Amino acid sequence: MSPEQIELALQVSQLDVESMKNLAMAIAAAVGVLGPGIGIGILVSKALEAIGRNPEAAGKIQSTMILGIVFVEALAIFALVVAFIIKFA
Repeated sequence: MSPEQIELALQVSQLDVESMKNLAMAIAAAVGVLGPGIGIGILVSKALEAIGRNPEAAGKIQSTMILGIVFVEALAIFALVVAFIIKFA
């Protein structure tokens, strides 16, 4: 093989590693955010249903809902951190 062919092969293999890192980051971020997104949707839906049934308890239900959203959103943030670690490690 000529030196040009070796250099081209090295560049192609380097592109493959980078594209695999990008793909792994995208999959980790998508899967990691999908679950919390569904969870937050269900949580808010049930909280609104509870407020509709018992409007006097709206304040307590809303504060508990927001606390739950914070905990679920933390899982999505952890997934994004892992995705960035995959990308830049």
